[in-house]
Amino acid sequence: MRTAAGPAVGALIVLAAVATACTPPQLQRADARRSTPPPTATSALTTPGFPPGPDRARDQLARLTVAWGKNWQTYKRSEFGAGWSDETDAPGGRNGCDTRDDVLRRDLKDLREDARDPCVVVSGTLHDPYTGKELPYSHRRASRIETDHVVALGAAWRAGAWAWTPARRLAYANDLDVLLAADKDTNYAKSSWTPDKWKPPRKEYWCEYGRRWTGIKAKYGLTVTAPEKRALQELLATCG
Repeated sequence: MRTAAGPAVGALIVLAAVATACTPPQLQRADARRSTPPPTATSALTTPGFPPGPDRARDQLARLTVAWGKNWQTYKRSEFGAGWSDETDAPGGRNGCDTRDDVLRRDLKDLREDARDPCVVVSGTLHDPYTGKELPYSHRRASRIETDHVVALGAAWRAGAWAWTPARRLAYANDLDVLLAADKDTNYAKSSWTPDKWKPPRKEYWCEYGRRWTGIKAKYGLTVTAPEKRALQELLATCG
């Protein structure tokens, strides 16, 4: 049975669909975020037991395949997705927060979050692991803090990520085990170098850097070059 209200209802549905289609993507994402339960203190921002302890890291390093990097000339950042994504099963994924915000929430101290959106970090301080610098952060100001892939995307590509599916590369790029908040200039100097070409200026961090690098390579089944393996052994030797 057709009622007189039918055409009006249909028109409203069409208008709603048009409004949604015309809404800018960033506003659609904001609406989706508001409909997602806010993150809690128990949100998994790191895999339990990561990075591995010194002994486990040494064992993992001994088991990694030694091989020269491949296909370096075909690397493109876009192969790992178009940017930060919450749509992965990696630590921090699917919690309603941007990956970079997750890193800041985990790595900054004296943290202050937005009262309306706990995903957003308003301010805090980073004790930079690579240099030991104390770096202030403010959501409304340019920051000296960047989000670093410990094993850079280019380094992962050469070590085997070139053969992965797009979904696995996206997960890697947004895996909080792979990521650290770090000093911008130091991150730039690090680039995609492996440990035989670059080590953190702060030697007190060498042990953990070696553990993290080895743990990431083991987690994703990536290869290491012979010089890289020797450098990792030297880093792990500082663990005592």
